Amino acid sequence: MSKIARVTITLPSDLLAAADARARQLDRSRSRVVVEALRTYLAARVVREPGVAYAGREVAEARRLHLATELRLPPAERLRRAEELGRLGRAAQRRRPRQQIIGFDTYEDYYEWKRKAHLVGV
Repeated sequence: MSKIARVTITLPSDLLAAADARARQLDRSRSRVVVEALRTYLAARVVREPGVAYAGREVAEARRLHLATELRLPPAERLRRAEELGRLGRAAQRRRPRQQIIGFDTYEDYYEWKRKAHLVGV
């Protein structure tokens, strides 16, 4: 059995009320509910840093390895691959027609939109 330590935390009152309700629902103590929630959060191994996209450590490591592999290529090969990726992206956009649904509250709104569309050549 692991050692137990007491901690004091400050929670928003609605979060505390939700934790208490969950504890009553499960017939467990508040502490046990909080411990289980913390274990679940830590088991997810999610990196949550300001300004950083959410990603698991495995994804971050895979991206780092991919970047290292790509950087070992000669600059001319990296450029060729980037140009090919650009061509593929443009070709994919041409194959799929853009579909759009636009709603208007009044006929006047539609007419104004249509007038502006013709002015810009759409």
